Amino acid sequence: MSSTAAPGGGGIFRRLSLTHWIFISMVIGVVVGVAFPDGVPGQPAPVFQAASLKVLSTIFLRMIKLLIVPLIFSTLVVGIAGHGDDMKRVGKLALRSIIYFEIVTTLALVIGLTAVNLIRPGDGVNITGASAAVGNDLAQKHVTLTGVLEHVVPQSFFEAAANNEVLQIVFFSVLFGVALSRAGSKSKLTMLGFCESLSEIMFKLTDLVMKFAPFGIGGAIAVTVGTSGIGVLRHLGLLIITLYAALIVFVVAVLVPVALLARIPIGKFWRAVKEPWLIAFSTASSEAALPRAFEAMEQFGVPRRIVAFVLPTGYSFNLDGSTLYLAVASVFVAQAAGVEMTLKTQLLMMLTLMLTSKGVAAVPRAGLVILSGALSQFNLPLEGVAVILGVDAVMDMARTSINLVGNCLATAVMDRWETVRGER
Repeated sequence: MSSTAAPGGGGIFRRLSLTHWIFISMVIGVVVGVAFPDGVPGQPAPVFQAASLKVLSTIFLRMIKLLIVPLIFSTLVVGIAGHGDDMKRVGKLALRSIIYFEIVTTLALVIGLTAVNLIRPGDGVNITGASAAVGNDLAQKHVTLTGVLEHVVPQSFFEAAANNEVLQIVFFSVLFGVALSRAGSKSKLTMLGFCESLSEIMFKLTDLVMKFAPFGIGGAIAVTVGTSGIGVLRHLGLLIITLYAALIVFVVAVLVPVALLARIPIGKFWRAVKEPWLIAFSTASSEAALPRAFEAMEQFGVPRRIVAFVLPTGYSFNLDGSTLYLAVASVFVAQAAGVEMTLKTQLLMMLTLMLTSKGVAAVPRAGLVILSGALSQFNLPLEGVAVILGVDAVMDMARTSINLVGNCLATAVMDRWETVRGER
């Protein structure tokens, strides 16, 4: 897929890969966003605004969402029922995945907490003039452990599919695959043939949709820059620097050693994930990168059975970038409010964030929902959410792309674990 030429002309243009076209579209998006910013309130609207290109990113994301449910369902069912798996084997994979997810996300919290306490980006930031309305609204969406557990189980497959509830689709697909493996040979062969055909067609459809990626991504970047302006990088710049620096440390100090311990070739792995990483970064959407990540990890050599289970499950339980962001953002608000939190209180807040951030990836602005709930619980001013919202788009790009890389690495680690134990 990485060698797919983008739309248009011959010669050098035909030799450009999709990754090259995405880079080009991002640059063009920045230029368009700077040249055609949103109008100033109270003044006549300009003839053209970069925000008008939102339709391109919306169309792209809608096409991506079309792929997710049938892709996850077909690949997971074939992976379980087509390879003679039983619930015991699926259970082992699930247990190992959850243990890995918890260890890595805990390390992400530790790094985020350390970074925000060393750099202290909240010192000197004035949040008294900000409105608490957004934070109050988000804090009303209480997230509890029991609520998360209930959310995993769908009351209707079609409702879960309509809402793109990834974790619910995984739950149903696993049960369906196990049931299919126990069905009579005629029923099993018929349904397996259907799912295998559906899976193959969905990957071909993914290739077609990805040809539109440069247009959708360019539109998304143009809208972000045109709406927020390049100045958004200066406003609250220290907070952005803290997050990006902490994410880099997380990659170098956690993800790279994990890859080395699991004997995963880092160069080959990066070449496999760079394209979905770019998509996740430029669109700030994990869903947008999911279909391409499926293809990339299979091409990397991970069995479809493992990719189909670990990757979508990790989208709910292994949000490394989002978890680190929550640690930075929550303590940032405390610093901006002049509230000195003891280490014990900070650790308690991190535990709360770690538990409540599971399984809520489908919630709009999930990170801000979790953050607002935690601030409310620890009596910190919700005005901080309004301040963070101004630069959230820039931070969302970074944390989403790291979520994607972390989950791709998790699939490779689970594959290596099974290979070493002779279970593959």
